[in-house]
Amino acid sequence: MKVILVVGARPNFMKVGPVYFALKDNSLFRPYLVHTGQHYDVNLSKVFFDHLGFPKPDRYLGVGSGTHGVQTAKIMIQFEKVLFEEKPDAVLVAGDVNSTIACALDAVKMHIPVAHLEAGLRSFDRKMPEEINRILTDSISQILLTPSQDGNENLMNEGISPEKIYFVGNAMIDSLKKHEKEAENSNIINKLNLEKDGFGLITLHRPSNVDKVENFKKIIKAFYHIQRSLPLIFPIHPRTVKMIKKFSLQDEFDRMKNFQFVEPLGYFDFLKLEKYAKVVLTDSGGIQEETTVLNVPCLTIRENTERPITITQGTNKLVGTDTEKIIAETDKILRGNNKKGQIPYKWDGNTAQRVVKVFKEYWKKSG
Repeated sequence: MKVILVVGARPNFMKVGPVYFALKDNSLFRPYLVHTGQHYDVNLSKVFFDHLGFPKPDRYLGVGSGTHGVQTAKIMIQFEKVLFEEKPDAVLVAGDVNSTIACALDAVKMHIPVAHLEAGLRSFDRKMPEEINRILTDSISQILLTPSQDGNENLMNEGISPEKIYFVGNAMIDSLKKHEKEAENSNIINKLNLEKDGFGLITLHRPSNVDKVENFKKIIKAFYHIQRSLPLIFPIHPRTVKMIKKFSLQDEFDRMKNFQFVEPLGYFDFLKLEKYAKVVLTDSGGIQEETTVLNVPCLTIRENTERPITITQGTNKLVGTDTEKIIAETDKILRGNNKKGQIPYKWDGNTAQRVVKVFKEYWKKSG
C-alpha cells in the first residue's frame, strides 16, 4: 500500500515522523513523503528533517507563504499533480495547518482515502483559521486518528460515524520520547548562560496575539514584569519578527535587561530548553502537550485551547492576553505553587504502531 504522508509546518514533522518510520518498517506499506514547503525557514523546516532522521522528501512543493487563500490554493494545485502521478492508496495529513485541509481536499475529490492524524480537537472558536481546517478535514476524512478521548466525543457530537474514529494517542509524544536522550546532549543552556529550572521560555506567533497591537502590547508588558525576577528566552518566529517591526515595538523589548531573543531553534535545542524551563509561556498547541508530558508548568496565552486535556490532566493553564493574569500565574509558579499534572492515556510513545494497526484493519475491512 502506497501511503503519501504530508508535512508542511514545523509541528507536522514531529507528528508524522514516527508514523513514517513505523510504516517503512512494515513490508505491507510504502510511505511516500511530501513536504509542501508551507514552513520554508531553515530552522522551521530543514533542521527538523536532519534531527528527526527523515530522508529527503520524495516531493517538495515549495509553496512558501501567502494569505490563507493563496497558500491553500498553491498547495492544492501542486499536490493534485503528485496524486495524479503517484496514484497512492491513501493520504495521511496531520494537525490543522493549511497543508492539512488542502491535501485532504485534493485526495477526497480523487476518491483517495484520507487519514487525519490528530483528529477531533476543537477550540470551539471559529475565528481561528486552524479550527476551520480541523472541522473541514475531519468531515471529509475516512480514518480519524484521535489523540485523546475528548476528540472522539467531539467527532461523535458532530455526527461522524464511530466506525471512522480510532483513538490512537499522541504521535508527537512518540517523537519526544524517542529523542529526549539526544536532546539531553544539547549545549543550549550553557550557550545561553542559563541555569536549569532558572529561566522562562516563550513562544508567540498566533495572529490573535502578534497581529493585534493592543494584545501584543499587553503581553509585552507582562514579559517586562516577569523578566525582572526570571530570565526570559524567546526563540522568535519569523511572523513575530515582522510584526515587531511593523508596530515599532523593538524599543519595548530593548528596555528588558533580563530578556534574550534567539533565532528559531532546532528540535533538540528547543526540547532541552523546554524540559528545564521554570515556566513556558506559549500560544502553541503542541507545546501545551509536550510540557504536560515533561511535567513543566505551561501558561497558554490564548482564550481557549483545542487541547483541554492538557488543562484537565496536564500542567497547562489558560491566561489569555490579560497582563495581570499572566503575571499573577507566573508569580505563583515562581513561589513553587505549580499545578501538578499527569500524562494522558496513550501518550506513551507507541502511537505510530497503533496507527499502523489501524491502517492494516482498514484495508482488510475494505478488501
